[in-house]
Amino acid sequence: MHRVLVLGAGKIGSLISGLLAESGSYKVHLADVDGEHAASVARAHGVAIDAHAVDARNAKALERHLAAHPVDAVISSLPFYCNTGVAEAARRAGTHYFDLTEDVEVTRAVRRIAEGAQQAFVPQCGLAPGFISIAASELITHFDSLRSVKLRVGALPQHPNNVLKYSLTWSTEGLINEYGNPCEAIVDGRRIEVAPLEGLEEIEIDGTAYEAFNTSGGLGSLAETSGKSCEHMTYKTIRYPGHCQQMRLLMNDLKLNQDRPTLKRILESAVPQTLQDVVIVYAAVTGLQDGELREENYVNKVYPQVIAGRLWSAIQVTTAAGITSVVDLVLGGGNRYRGFVAQEQFRLPEILANRFGHYYAPGGTKDLSSQVVVAGKAGRQRSAGSASR
Repeated sequence: MHRVLVLGAGKIGSLISGLLAESGSYKVHLADVDGEHAASVARAHGVAIDAHAVDARNAKALERHLAAHPVDAVISSLPFYCNTGVAEAARRAGTHYFDLTEDVEVTRAVRRIAEGAQQAFVPQCGLAPGFISIAASELITHFDSLRSVKLRVGALPQHPNNVLKYSLTWSTEGLINEYGNPCEAIVDGRRIEVAPLEGLEEIEIDGTAYEAFNTSGGLGSLAETSGKSCEHMTYKTIRYPGHCQQMRLLMNDLKLNQDRPTLKRILESAVPQTLQDVVIVYAAVTGLQDGELREENYVNKVYPQVIAGRLWSAIQVTTAAGITSVVDLVLGGGNRYRGFVAQEQFRLPEILANRFGHYYAPGGTKDLSSQVVVAGKAGRQRSAGSASR
């Protein structure tokens, strides 16, 4: 039985701990700065989860906890700015490390910490970055040469009814970080930084109109691993039309990107949370196949699901399924993974077939046949779950 420490008993950490514990293959320790909150989450699951009070921002306290409660892996569902210290503690403890960070600088720090390590350091294990990179990377293997790679992801309310056409579905701090920090892209074969909230485009999926615009972090390490062979590669967040204009007003015109604590208070006091959301995952890859220009797409919508008798939002399901499937593959893979591990090192078929990753399949099943729409100029269609070329 694998022993894991989940740090953070919030929206995502609570589901991560439940999924792992209920599988019967994991002994889960759930730690939060508020020990009673961690205990309440453990009780709600109805399975054996050990709850602890740990302030992970205190390096010495975290090291003492890891020494007293040795584990095979540390899983951080903490805010991005906590993760460098957690990764350092995991390195010293000799345990595998996983996080959900979207922050580019934190990921660079984790890469440095992982140098020469015998254990695996796997950042960016959520939805975006995370699963979207795995899906896009699978499509990339279908091409002889690349022209463009587009990654588009949105976590949206099913029934928007405010001027932002948005509801808070996850970390407000993470949202502001994505909207306010520089973004990576490949443009004309060059890896560059582009401005957040720019690059506005229209996109239509299943007859519904959306907009998409630059946000930070979602490209993950894909620009590094596949960018040199690609003319254009971008990541954009999907929202309902009009959202970007309103966020530009708040963050740029009213200068609240320079006062993020105030922006956080405004958003959390004015924008409601919801469990009635939908996650849209869209990847489009264009390039040459057998000398012909073709395009292949991965398109998926995930809705809230009842897991272990409780309703979880789509963003909770997709994020927790992403990281738990990766944890499962690494801990079950012997010495296959060590040092810094990029998301695109995992194959889409093995994620979707995993006992946790199958929540990405349509209807929560393992039927992969409708996951991919291929729109090529001619003939050769394939599923992203098929063998690569």
